[in-house]
Amino acid sequence: EVQLVESGGGLVQAGGSLRLSCAASGFTFDDYTIAWFRQVPGKEREGVSYISTREGTTDYADSVKGRFTISSDNAKNIVYLQMNNLRPEDTAVYYCWAASIWGQGIQVTVSS
Repeated sequence: EVQLVESGGGLVQAGGSLRLSCAASGFTFDDYTIAWFRQVPGKEREGVSYISTREGTTDYADSVKGRFTISSDNAKNIVYLQMNNLRPEDTAVYYCWAASIWGQGIQVTVSS
């Protein structure tokens, strides 16, 4: 079964850091694009960052550039999203996407 499972979310104060993980099972993602999205109630899901696991190419939404870093450990089938200098507006449910499937989402809450 192809599955993505996010972990590492939680509550943090503004200026703090969290590292999200997306663990894949059922496929080896050494030649995929893996992406992180986020969504707040009443708004559309927005792209945060992506990585091409073969080439290592990355990109970020303007709102997170310089604060978030995406990386992959292809041997472990895990993609990470290191989030530093978090802001209250980063509060959202974060989703991992790959191979046309979504993870279940994980809550990130940043208090002011």
